[in-house]
Amino acid sequence: MIRRGRAIVALFALAACAKAPDPAPPGDPFVATYRALRPAVVLFTMTIPSDDPKRARRGERDDAYGTGVVVESNAHGSRILTVEHVIHDARDLRATLDERRAVPARVIAADQKDDLALVAIDVPHRPVARLGRSSDVDPGTQIGIAGYPVPDAFQDEKLITKTSVFFGRVSSVRNDTIELDLPVIPGESGGPVFLADSGAVIALAQSRFDDEHAIGFGIPIEDAIRFLRGKLPVDESPLP
Repeated sequence: MIRRGRAIVALFALAACAKAPDPAPPGDPFVATYRALRPAVVLFTMTIPSDDPKRARRGERDDAYGTGVVVESNAHGSRILTVEHVIHDARDLRATLDERRAVPARVIAADQKDDLALVAIDVPHRPVARLGRSSDVDPGTQIGIAGYPVPDAFQDEKLITKTSVFFGRVSSVRNDTIELDLPVIPGESGGPVFLADSGAVIALAQSRFDDEHAIGFGIPIEDAIRFLRGKLPVDESPLP
């Protein structure tokens, strides 16, 4: 708030001899890293067996969704990493690119125990995420999660399909998981957890506690790299 009166006269008097302010700092680095990563973030839509036992017995299916991140792309197509529970028993699987273009997708590898899956699309030369190292991450590290939270709800409200990004920190590094101070909202599972300063993907977003949704988790990228080895061509793989 600006106070009027004598103080404002003094401010004008000092203006001529006051030092010019330093130039504004460059743009927020978190925004820059997110912008670079966003084209590699993919929305998955599909149908899965209904949660309602009666409907499931009749073979009825429900719409479902999740997120993935492109980890390899060449002239023949692209490969998208996600979590297995997102695409488990999926039919009519489609990947939405650039928040507007939906293309058919197919699961080419899945590991239910480690909750990891690899999905292929016949779209060449897509932007690819850079994979980092979760082993170098300490509690307190600034991170982001990119994904598509409850996209059907946004569509019902005619709010269009857009990637969302959330900013937080690593809460704890545990056995086979990274605990986050951010919730993983339905639809975000499988999305990249990335370092705020570099954009390197260090984990895949995952929700573990059905009764506590305020805590999010990430599958360490090292687990995903072990899963991917042998799935991607050695001479074209972006794996570190």
